[in-house]
Parts: sequence; C-alpha cells; structure tokens
Amino acid sequence: MKHSLLILLICAILLTSCSKDKAPDPFLIEKHHIGLLTDSTQVKDLDAVFSNDSVVRYIAGDEFTGSVNTIEIFDKGGKKLLDLSPKEALDSTSVINSVRIYDERYKTEKNISKLSTFKDIKDVYKISKIDNLINSIVVSVNEINASFTIDKKELPASLRFDMDMTIEPIQIPEKAKIKFFMIHW
Repeated sequence: MKHSLLILLICAILLTSCSKDKAPDPFLIEKHHIGLLTDSTQVKDLDAVFSNDSVVRYIAGDEFTGSVNTIEIFDKGGKKLLDLSPKEALDSTSVINSVRIYDERYKTEKNISKLSTFKDIKDVYKISKIDNLINSIVVSVNEINASFTIDKKELPASLRFDMDMTIEPIQIPEKAKIKFFMIHW
C-alpha cells in the first residue's frame, strides 16, 4: 500500500513539473487575443497587460459626444505598436473593440504580419469578404476576426475608380501590400 502511494506521489510530481507552460508570445495574434491582450481585457487593465510598454490615453473634450477614445501603445523605445479602440468611450470597464497593428513583429499563427502581401493572406486563410471603398479595399478574414486594408494604388487601374464594382480575390495582384491590419472583437 505504501509503495503504490509513493509511486502515485512521484508520478504526480513528475507530471506537474513537466507541464510548466512557457510564457505566451507577446506578439502572437489569434482570434481572441493579441499577445497578453484578450477580447475580454478591460481598459483599466491595460497598464498591467502592457507593463513593459507605454499606454497613452486621450480624453475627449466632451463626454457626451459618444466618440471612441483611441488608446495608443508604444514600446519603451517610442515605437508605436498598437491602437486600441474600446467599445465604450471614457469607460474604464469597457473591453477592447478593435486593434490596429502597427508593429511588424505581431504575427498570426500562420505567419501573417503587417509586412505580408495579399498572396500571403489568401494562401493561408479563406477570404470572407472584400469591401470596395473610395481609396482602398478591405479584405476580411473571419477565421481570425481580421481585416486587411489594401490601397487601391496597388490594384490595376480598371479597379481603382468604380466603387460599385464587386472585386474578386483573383483580381487583386498577389504582390499587393497591406496598408492597415486590424483585429475586431
């Protein structure tokens, strides 16, 4: 009886010591989180989440305007990392609604970053929708709640001026560069 209890105790210790998780990648983008930032992180918790970075909050002049206050995240060297938009302006308990990614170190599990091209995106993700705007197109990927904005200057001239035209993925040049990269929650 004592031997089986001792063996069980040793096995439990070995299992718990082997299951130590490595620290999460602070630049990994997944559907419900970006590094340590999750879709349930509240504005009041941003200083703790980005403890090694600078969090810059702007206060609107009038609380009744209903405008969303963008929160900027910079690394200690002054390089802009992210823009965060809370669901509710001026509410410290609000969660983040969208994240605009500026730093190329942020990458999805499938290695898509701000430096990727349209070909990189369509090779690893299913394109959910393409919106035709005035000066750009927005390529949506529901799998990761992302939208990639591509400047119309990257498109053939025949696609640049007609906003009513439906643009298909086959019409977008593979080398088209991403202008903006956003995650929406």
